[in-house]
Amino acid sequence: MITEPTSTPQLRARVERLYAALAVGDETAIGALLTTDFVGRVTPGLPFGIGGEHHGAAAMIRDVWFMIGKHWRVRPVPESFSRLEGDRLHVTGAYQGRSRVAGAPVDAWFIHDFTFRGDLISGLTQVTDSMAFVDALADEAPLTSVGLTVADGVATLCLNRPDARNAIDQQLADELLVAALRIARDGSVRAVLVCGDGTDLTVGGDIAAFARPGREGPADLGHTLRQMVTPFHLALEVLAGLDAPIVTVAHGSVVGGGLGLVYAADLVVAAEDTRFVTAFAALGLSGDGGGTWHLPRRIGPARAARAYLTNEPITAAEGLDWGLVNEVVPTDEARARGAELARGLAEGPTRAFAQMRALLRQSWDRSLPEQLHAEIEALAATGRTDDARAAVEAFLVRRRPAFEGK
Repeated sequence: MITEPTSTPQLRARVERLYAALAVGDETAIGALLTTDFVGRVTPGLPFGIGGEHHGAAAMIRDVWFMIGKHWRVRPVPESFSRLEGDRLHVTGAYQGRSRVAGAPVDAWFIHDFTFRGDLISGLTQVTDSMAFVDALADEAPLTSVGLTVADGVATLCLNRPDARNAIDQQLADELLVAALRIARDGSVRAVLVCGDGTDLTVGGDIAAFARPGREGPADLGHTLRQMVTPFHLALEVLAGLDAPIVTVAHGSVVGGGLGLVYAADLVVAAEDTRFVTAFAALGLSGDGGGTWHLPRRIGPARAARAYLTNEPITAAEGLDWGLVNEVVPTDEARARGAELARGLAEGPTRAFAQMRALLRQSWDRSLPEQLHAEIEALAATGRTDDARAAVEAFLVRRRPAFEGK
């Protein structure tokens, strides 16, 4: 018996029924349109574990579509449908709506590639503007795994899982991204202090959470790591791009991807008890947090290779000698010293600091002539600031300048 190919209008009608069911949260109608072995591949970077690969209709409904519905009130608005080879349909459009807590708008483009088996949808590859979803969360509250306060121009970003030694799990990674976005949006922030409550800055990834079986069976470690590390890395990217300088206070253990919070800083204060450990080799993992980029540049390729391959800890004294940290202080003074540095930076020329951060960060990828040109442009931009004009006037009358960050 020869099965007639499904027509494009029929495929489109099924997708439109799915969109309609998603809009009202009709789980029965959604499930009736999917094969039980449905596979969804969702844009990495969506928080709450939504991004990544999901196997089974139940997992897709629960962990993707209903999780989106929990945090955002959005609906897919298709704009174009086109047939691909075989029983596949390509859809473009936009998710439109608002976040549920803050009411911030969401308008995120999407591309949906559907695969069909008979009358049912067997797969979906979804690409969307994940940052549009994350941005809509930036004003939501509360944060529980991360503390964030802003006072006198200093944003204090503090990991807040002391009972777990600030181990990084999915929630902490998601909240770190939200906190970083809040800082980036706050024009009053002129310096950032990164710290950790409890005995350690962070012991890195939460191994217990990685190994915990999911509701569908044993944990897929690769999938779990991709979901968690994606928002964590996005948070590091946001912090790297801030106009405000960053001070990180390292103490106790600073392990694995948690070293990314050290790399993100312009100034690092280390307590005498600090031990920096990559730790990835002990778990059969390759590494995250930007360490394979930053560490060779901070301490040299030979030392970085040793740190990765042997897991040998780097002491605070070694970190100071090798250029990983800026200063080492007694353990009980580290937090106060970091706060003192951050307050001092917050009183400085904020817009000049922003240009300095960008120049230093981008110098690795430029030739000397390119960097010299960039310095001219940055110098001209800072020369037009109120702070520069006021500082020149103060210098001429031998008065200390008062910077306002303008």
